[in-house]
Amino acid sequence: MEDRVRVVIAEDSVLLREGLTRLLTDRGHEVVAGVGDAEALVKTITELHAEQALPDVVVADVRMPPTHTDEGVRAAVQLRRTHPGLGVLVLSQYVEERYATELLAGSSRGVGYLLKDRVAEVREFVDAVVRVAEGGTALDPEVVAQLLGRSRKQDVLAGLTPREREVLGLMAEGRTNSAIAKQLVVSDGAVEKHVSNIFLKLGLSPSEGDHRRVLAVLTYLNS
Repeated sequence: MEDRVRVVIAEDSVLLREGLTRLLTDRGHEVVAGVGDAEALVKTITELHAEQALPDVVVADVRMPPTHTDEGVRAAVQLRRTHPGLGVLVLSQYVEERYATELLAGSSRGVGYLLKDRVAEVREFVDAVVRVAEGGTALDPEVVAQLLGRSRKQDVLAGLTPREREVLGLMAEGRTNSAIAKQLVVSDGAVEKHVSNIFLKLGLSPSEGDHRRVLAVLTYLNS
């Protein structure tokens, strides 16, 4: 059982919103509010902040009323600016590179971008919500693949080996060293060596704290 987290869900589909609520509450988490548009999301978070009852994380659709374009992600970016400690996990039907990079710009703490298909993988989805709520990162593998594919054109990646790139992609999905080792069928020690080499080649010193894993990906996305 994951640590219990408090969640606000912003999704205009009532069916999906109720489904997400059920998935989270069944795992012992608390959904403190569910809203159907970006304006209601910002208003709800403002009211909860005034009551000193901010949730741990917001789960929001990228596209919401009235235009169903980018209202959800714009609200998410706004909330990250006004409430830096609030985790934000956005859901999208497709990989939308512009929205992903906009959300990932700035602080690397408490941010996630998943495709809606990932919700069907209940354990992975709930784990992602908890990870973002606790200040971690959760990026869909397809989002990582697309963004890193573009980033390979940047000189900053020139020093990485193919295996290090592969490890970096799995790191960006929020996987632990043990999970990466299992995925690649290698030892934990081998993964630790790859991760250390990535940090070294990217100039990410130990003084930058535990979030070097995230910075190793965001360095490319923001370059």
